[in-house]
Amino acid sequence: MKLKEKVNRPNLYLGIIILAGLLIFPFLNDSRSMLILLTQIIIFAIFAMSYDILLGYTGIVSFGHCLFFGIGAYSTAIMLNTFDNTTGIFLLSIGVSSILAVVVSYFIGMLSLRLQSHFYAMLTLGFSELFFIVAEKWRSFTQGGDGFTFRVPDIFRDRFIFYFFVLISLFIIFLMLRLFTSSSTGKVLKAISQNEYRVEALGFHVLHYKIIASIVAGVIAAYSGLLYAVSLRFVDPSVFSIEVTLDALLMTMIGGVGTLIGPILGSGIVELFQHYLSELGTRFPIFERWTLFLGLLYIVVILVFPKGIIGTIKVGRQKIKKKRVETQLKQSIEN
Repeated sequence: MKLKEKVNRPNLYLGIIILAGLLIFPFLNDSRSMLILLTQIIIFAIFAMSYDILLGYTGIVSFGHCLFFGIGAYSTAIMLNTFDNTTGIFLLSIGVSSILAVVVSYFIGMLSLRLQSHFYAMLTLGFSELFFIVAEKWRSFTQGGDGFTFRVPDIFRDRFIFYFFVLISLFIIFLMLRLFTSSSTGKVLKAISQNEYRVEALGFHVLHYKIIASIVAGVIAAYSGLLYAVSLRFVDPSVFSIEVTLDALLMTMIGGVGTLIGPILGSGIVELFQHYLSELGTRFPIFERWTLFLGLLYIVVILVFPKGIIGTIKVGRQKIKKKRVETQLKQSIEN
């Protein structure tokens, strides 16, 4: 137990530094645009962490994780637009989006997770496309492809307050997922990602654990989606697009899969990269196709940091520790 705590301590320190920086920044910089950008980074960090539960801890690839993101966004937007923009309706929308995410993730999981993992990837992609079409064509309910604006609770009209609400959400969700991945269930999920046949041979019901991971990831993704909608005060079918899923995949891979802190770091890198490249695109024509540069960033990171930034740091730390042990062993033998 002590050894485990020592191994995890650097990640804890990094998490504290990131949290302290996010807490202090709004007091040091009063830029409204920067506050909105930081809010988006935190929201997508939550979304990327949910994806990491699937990819990093369970070994499940999803091409349609945006499905749950969109469920959360539309649930909150429709309820606040249809009923009233009160805090009570907002809290109720969290419950509704969570229930919908549980039902959909359980249904998709039961259909596909008993088979090979690529069936889950394709089925989630198919469902996300289905929800995209529904959001675009059911104009009486979703306002169609143009989307719609809606009023948010009065407390969230202040961007400063909403920023800290989102930041507190990130902190709580990180702690909850940390406890989840450190639990016996989380350890079984990690074992499944390495060799699910061996786990099944040991007597564990693999499908049961995979569905748990799918539900947890779906609920967290839905919550990030509703925060995203409230942040923009607007929603349209683009929340169901595959680009949203690819962003989460990119953030997770860059930061480091199976780390939780990695997706947070990856979210900051990707969102800042997108923001500044799109700004450069307004001044320099070469940067108008900024998505190409984002693709180049992904290629460079995969080639240089195949395990992600946090994963590479972990490997380097383990090598240094191994060399130190070998040196101490040699010295003890010589003495």
